[in-house]
Amino acid sequence: MKTKAVRLYGKNDLRLEEFELPEIKDDEILAHIISDSICMSSYKAAIQGSDHKRVPQDIDRNPVIIGHEFCGEIVKVGKKWQDQFKPGSKFSIQPAMNMEHDPYAAPGYTFRYIGGSATYIIIPNEVMALGCLLPYEGDAFFYGSLAEPMSCIVGTFHANYHTTQGSYVHSMGIVEGGSMAILAGVGPMGLGSIDYAIHCDRRPKLLVVTDIDDTRLQRAASIYSVEEARKNGVELIYMNTSGNDFAVEHLMALTGGKGYDDVLVFAPVKQVVEMGDKILARDGCLNFFAGPSNTAFSAEFNFYNVHYNATHVVGTSGGNTDDMIESLDMMAKGLIDPASMVTHVGGLNCVVETTLNLPKIPGGKKLIYTNIEMELTAISDFAEKGKTDPLFGKLAEIVERNNGLWCAEAEKVLLADAKAI
Repeated sequence: MKTKAVRLYGKNDLRLEEFELPEIKDDEILAHIISDSICMSSYKAAIQGSDHKRVPQDIDRNPVIIGHEFCGEIVKVGKKWQDQFKPGSKFSIQPAMNMEHDPYAAPGYTFRYIGGSATYIIIPNEVMALGCLLPYEGDAFFYGSLAEPMSCIVGTFHANYHTTQGSYVHSMGIVEGGSMAILAGVGPMGLGSIDYAIHCDRRPKLLVVTDIDDTRLQRAASIYSVEEARKNGVELIYMNTSGNDFAVEHLMALTGGKGYDDVLVFAPVKQVVEMGDKILARDGCLNFFAGPSNTAFSAEFNFYNVHYNATHVVGTSGGNTDDMIESLDMMAKGLIDPASMVTHVGGLNCVVETTLNLPKIPGGKKLIYTNIEMELTAISDFAEKGKTDPLFGKLAEIVERNNGLWCAEAEKVLLADAKAI
């Protein structure tokens, strides 16, 4: 079976190639990838090469396939797994495998034949043995791709913790009915967090979302409205903190001076982290979600408050398999819709350039359909391109009816009409 895939050979050395996959072993599965979304973690792996903890040292001789947010269909199942998995079934992958002998190993970073930026892959025995090959029942493949980033968000909410004075037990999860602030919160992961915060079964009473760009804030408010949040018992407030010398005071005033039980920081910016520290309530938990590329990144934290107010900080960078299952389940039930994360769509041919330039490309998630050839295109540009390209004209009409969001109908049209790679 031949596959087309983007492979990593070294620092800044990504190549789209066609090559032969070996025959699967009895404990392996052959799969067809349909969609993959590009994560900033893939960019970090691409620029760091074998210096990245998850990437092997010999990629110059044994390159790895990149991409870890993918969804597809099973093609062929080895004998060992035929009682659990069937050809034709849709699947998603939890890449955080946490293998005992190699805790850093993960699809999209470590393996020669499994990664999201490919047409066909071989899923190794370890993925099934660790329960990381997950059935997906949804109609649209792209939701299966977004289940992984959503699981990271779910994990963030579960990783926050709180304490009771006089007890040494940590109570895991955000404070139900408490106050939460999401700082720098209208990027792709911030939007997913707003969605989860107002639709999960453990919600804050007050949710304040900040950013420094009115356009992004307005888009967020059009997708996750104050009215929708109120229906779910959440008071949602969007705030622009740009140039606001009294932002901390204004944020504190919204809580009556008490502060926030849970603060999520979504940008690796010193001032944002320090703002989060300043608005913590007693026993407040700050979750630093934004992974910096600067290994020396630091910010000040008030240790007087650590001692006397029991404030604390955690950091999360991924979810576990249970988080992934929760994400898939909530999407299947229509409780969350992470389509808001997606701002660009493209084909396998644009993965190399997109990945290596990801920080320079504005917007949210870059969604890739691996079996088509298409330049990376912003959803907001569909209408303009549709003036000369009938396919983009169709897509523009569909997303306009869907509040400017990518959707299952758009995916079906693209997969049916786009040029095959």
